[in-house]
Amino acid sequence: MAEAEQNDVVFEDFFPSMIERLGADQFIAELCNGFSLLMDQQTGLITFQSLKRNSSLLGLQDLSDDELSCMLREGDLDGDGALNQSEFCVLMCRLSPTIMNSSRRLSEETFGNQC
Repeated sequence: MAEAEQNDVVFEDFFPSMIERLGADQFIAELCNGFSLLMDQQTGLITFQSLKRNSSLLGLQDLSDDELSCMLREGDLDGDGALNQSEFCVLMCRLSPTIMNSSRRLSEETFGNQC
């Protein structure tokens, strides 16, 4: 059991504190800066190749090609095989448990159990 505990990934959600400190507009600007770091300069999109090439900027250099492809598929809402800036920002917010829980609570308060 000790080995399984060592392999557990501990994810600390910094987005809520960033939003509180920066404000919503500056937080989105920071997400856009992150997108710019990862995107392919020719296409203006995050492609598999640009994600693989720039993944070390995020500390993700140890991810396999399959894991990188999975990340792209998770965020690719229009099915073009790449992430545009909007898809990237949506994906980043979806990965934040605190943001998603707050959004869910707000929806429930607003619409009840209709959603």
